Amino acid sequence: MEPFFTHANGAAGEWYFCETVGAGVALFDYDGDGDLDLFAVQGGSLGGKPPTEPWTRSEPPRGRLFRNDPVRGADGVRRPRFTDVTAASGIDARAYGMGAAAGDFDGDGHVDLFLANFGPDQLWRNRGDGTFEDVTARAGVGDARWNTSAAFLDFDRDGRLDLFVCAYENFTLETNKPCFATNGRRDYCGPLSYRPIPDRLYRNRGDGTFEDVSATSGIASAEAPGLGVLSADFDGDGWADLFVANDGRENHLWMSRGDGTFRNDALARGCAVNASGQTCAGMGTDAGDVDGDGDLDIVVANLTGEANTLFLGDGRGRFSDRALAAGIVGPSLPMTGFGAAFLDYDADGHLDLVVANGGVRHGEAADLGQPNHLLRNRGGGKFEDVSAASGAPFARRETSRGLAVGDLDDDGDPDVVVSNNGGPLRVLLNVARPAGTWVGLRLVQPGAGAAPVEALGARVDLVLADGRRLVRRAHADGSYCSSSDPRVLLALGPADRPASLRVTWPDGSAESFDTPAAGAYATLVRGTGRRATAETTRK
Repeated sequence: MEPFFTHANGAAGEWYFCETVGAGVALFDYDGDGDLDLFAVQGGSLGGKPPTEPWTRSEPPRGRLFRNDPVRGADGVRRPRFTDVTAASGIDARAYGMGAAAGDFDGDGHVDLFLANFGPDQLWRNRGDGTFEDVTARAGVGDARWNTSAAFLDFDRDGRLDLFVCAYENFTLETNKPCFATNGRRDYCGPLSYRPIPDRLYRNRGDGTFEDVSATSGIASAEAPGLGVLSADFDGDGWADLFVANDGRENHLWMSRGDGTFRNDALARGCAVNASGQTCAGMGTDAGDVDGDGDLDIVVANLTGEANTLFLGDGRGRFSDRALAAGIVGPSLPMTGFGAAFLDYDADGHLDLVVANGGVRHGEAADLGQPNHLLRNRGGGKFEDVSAASGAPFARRETSRGLAVGDLDDDGDPDVVVSNNGGPLRVLLNVARPAGTWVGLRLVQPGAGAAPVEALGARVDLVLADGRRLVRRAHADGSYCSSSDPRVLLALGPADRPASLRVTWPDGSAESFDTPAAGAYATLVRGTGRRATAETTRK
C-alpha cells in the first residue's frame, strides 16, 4: 500500500535528543463500524526551526486520524482504504508526539485516544459521533514532561480503565548537551546523558477524571527512562502486573499486591537484565506464550550489539532470558529494535515475532536505515528468520520506530503498520492466505453506559481437539509507542472447532463459552458464558 503519511522529526542541525526517538501509531475502531481505523503520531518542528519538507509553515505537521473504508477489488479481495478525517474529527494534535494509547476510559462504548508527547500529553474523548473533544485539563493527565509509551489497564479491578504512562528523560531543548561519536563527530546523546524520571500511574475515578497515584502505588519509587510498557497477570493471582522496558537501565516488573500498590521485582524475578547480567537499551516489548506451555513470555527489543532478549515465564512470575536458545540473538544483534510484537502471521498456532528496526547513532552508520525483521516460530519457541522470504516490506532499509498489529481487512490474519522516523508510514498487508480455519474474538464487558467496552487484560485459553493449548491475551498495549488491535485471533489449523474455550476476565472471574463459528469474528460478553471454577496459571 502506498504511503499516505510522512513523519517529521524536526531535525534542523541542533541534534536534539528527542528527534531520534518518535513516533508511534494506533489502530482502533473509533467510529464503531467494525473496521480498524488508524491514528499516526506526528513529530514537528523544534526550537523555532522551520519544518522540513514536505511540510510548510502554512500546513504544519500534526497527528492524523484516518478512517478505514475497506473496498473490494476486481479480484474479489477486500482491502483497507484510509481516508484522512482529522479535520472533521476535531483532533488537533500539534504537540511533538511520541506515543498513543487507545481505550474507552469513560465506559461509554466509544474508544478514546491518549497521546504521550515531548511536552504536555493529551486525552481526546470520543463523543461517538465521529468527533473528539480535548478533556486533558479536566481529566488531569496533561503531564508536560517527556513521555513515550502508554497503556490502559484496570489495575484495581473496579471495571474502569486506568492509565500508565512511561516517562523518559529530564531533557528539554534548553538543556540540550553536545554529544559525540567515537570518531569525534557530533552525534545524538544517549539515555545516560540525562537524568531519568519516574513513570506515572493514574487511577480512573469514574467521573471523567484521574487521580495521580504514582507515589502511593509505589510506581514513582524508581526512576528509569521507560520506552515500552505492557500489562498482564504474570503470576496468575488475578491482578494485573506491569512490565516496563527501560533504555540503558534495568527493566521494571511491577508486581501487584492486590491492594493498589506495586513492588518492582524485576531483578529478583529474572527480567531486569539479559542472560549476561547486562542492562540493555530496552525499547519495544510484548508478552505472549511463545513456547506453548500456557505461560506468558516477554520479548524486549534492544540496541545494536546487544541483541533482543526473550524472557521465558514459568507462570509464577519468574523469568529467564532464553534468547540465544530461541534463535533470536543472531538476527537482532546487528539491529536496533524498537516496535516488537508477537503475532501468528502464518496461522499455524505458534506466535511469531515481528520487529521494527532503525538506528539511532550516526557514529555507527551515516544511514540509520535498517531492514525490519519477521521471525517464524517453528514450535516450542524456536525461531527462524524468514524476513528475506517475506516480501519487499522486509527488504527496505528505513528508520522504523512504532509498530502496531491488527487485522485491517478482517480476513483472519494479522497485518502490521510501521511508523518511520522522518519517513513514510508503512501498511504491511498479510497476503499469505494460509490454509486452515480461524476464530476471531472481541472480548467485552459492561461499561458505564448501555454499550459494552473492550475487556483489556482478558485472557483466552483455547484447547484444540488434538490437545494443543492456545493462550492469548486481549490487549492494545505493548510494542513501542503504539496501540494495537485488542481483538484476539486464534488459528485452529485443520480443526473446525476446538474442544474448549475459556475466558478469564480482568476482574479475575472466569467463564467457559461455546466456540463460535470458524472464519469470522464473534463478540463474547462477560456474564453470558458458563461460570468456570477459578484457576490460576501457577504450577
